[in-house]
Amino acid sequence: MKVVTINIGKKGITDEVIKEINATLEKKGIVKVRMLKNFRNFTAGGKHKKELAQEIASKVNGKLIDFRGFVLTFKRC
Repeated sequence: MKVVTINIGKKGITDEVIKEINATLEKKGIVKVRMLKNFRNFTAGGKHKKELAQEIASKVNGKLIDFRGFVLTFKRC
């Protein structure tokens, strides 16, 4: 099974991104989320990447199963 990757750019964690992650989790059960450099530079708001990962997990009702660099992998709870 191919895992879908969703990129988060300078607009940050928007409602559209959350909807896309949720839709992918419903369809595939697993999704990778890549935090692009422009997201890390401009919109992270000083938060540590682990805080951002937990924020995304809580919004998508998913479980963080892998965290490597700036790529997060979630699966449906």
